[in-house]
Amino acid sequence: MSERKFGFETRSLHAGHIPDAETGARAVPIYQTTSYVFRDPRDAAQLFELKQYGNIYTRISNPTTAVFEERVASLENATGAVAVASGMAAQFAVFMTLLSPGDEIVASSHLYGGTMVQLAHTLKKLSIQARFVEPGDLSAWEAAITPRTRALYGEIIGNPGGSILDLEPLSRLAKSRGIPLIVDGTFATPYLCRPLDWGATIVVHSATKFIGGHGTSLGGVVAESGNFNYSGFPSIADPSPSYHGLRFFDTFGHYAFLMKLRAETVRDTGACISPANSFQLIQGLETLSVRMEKHTSNALAVARHLSEHPKVARVRYAGLPDHPDHERAKKYLPKGPGAVFAFDLKTRPGEERSTGEKFIKALQLFSHLANVGDARSLVIHPASTTHQQLSDDELKQSGIGPEMIRLSIGLENVEDLLWDLNQALHAASV
Repeated sequence: MSERKFGFETRSLHAGHIPDAETGARAVPIYQTTSYVFRDPRDAAQLFELKQYGNIYTRISNPTTAVFEERVASLENATGAVAVASGMAAQFAVFMTLLSPGDEIVASSHLYGGTMVQLAHTLKKLSIQARFVEPGDLSAWEAAITPRTRALYGEIIGNPGGSILDLEPLSRLAKSRGIPLIVDGTFATPYLCRPLDWGATIVVHSATKFIGGHGTSLGGVVAESGNFNYSGFPSIADPSPSYHGLRFFDTFGHYAFLMKLRAETVRDTGACISPANSFQLIQGLETLSVRMEKHTSNALAVARHLSEHPKVARVRYAGLPDHPDHERAKKYLPKGPGAVFAFDLKTRPGEERSTGEKFIKALQLFSHLANVGDARSLVIHPASTTHQQLSDDELKQSGIGPEMIRLSIGLENVEDLLWDLNQALHAASV
């Protein structure tokens, strides 16, 4: 009899864990410990030499976190996963593991502002250069690749404009050049899209968002396909000085990238996740499919309503037929293109920011804060907050203007959300 492949909802509840043998506890325990007792000196030495698997210190691994990692890996159809302190830490850990001084990245210009800054400025301090391209222009991606390019990077749903990354041709391009395609899957979650199934090499998530789902816990996670040949990447294939010449790719094969990320990058940067946060994120995974169904159905209803509102100039949601990436969204995100999108207020010239301020102040259900993916609906003005570090040219390149408002649609009654938006739009126009 062949081994059964369990469904998404079943794996979101069970993957990576069996009830505790001693206590019978059904829920995953929180192993709130910094360190672990070794059986004997030989056991300790082999753990530190990576000759056997086990726990040394919670900065590197933890039993609660291990369940979260294995569950995400199962849901993403990945070979494995490593959890870290935040989404920003996840992407930085990927870059620190893959890249060396002098390397380059080609990235979508439709990214979260913090990611743009990390790519353009933080990595520059490490002599790593990022080139930004329009995500829907495959020829621009191809033209930006040089012999120094070591990765392609994009968000499956662009923040905040909602563009959809064309995964198949990008993955073919990356494969033809021998470089990994890294995709931020935060806005989609593995329930709506699994980029590895479309040829991506690495997926990163800010688990703080929809995976956690309740705005309580910071966390990030990196999942990897296990299908990429890292023999041409010195950072992974060459002897490691900190492990007496150990060659990660030769030793660990398909798990080499994740082992390098865990055993060196996370160990040395200290960007570890707390066991308590891992526990909270596990709770989020258990209800992920149910919540994402409601998030996306609410988002589509709100987007349709706003698209017909006389006070709204434009709605940027790929679930609407007039969005330029609508067909692409149906291909890669058939259950819906997430619950975060932007719209442009209809204002008089020079009054874009003041109208936006009036609108946000008038909202009663939407919370004005810098987060997405909460069970509650959220609102923000990207140009003055999440993307305010960008120059005017960078804002224009990202498609962000002063009239843009970003919404993260929650789980409230959709009729109440429409009421709140209507009364706020009226107040902003008075």
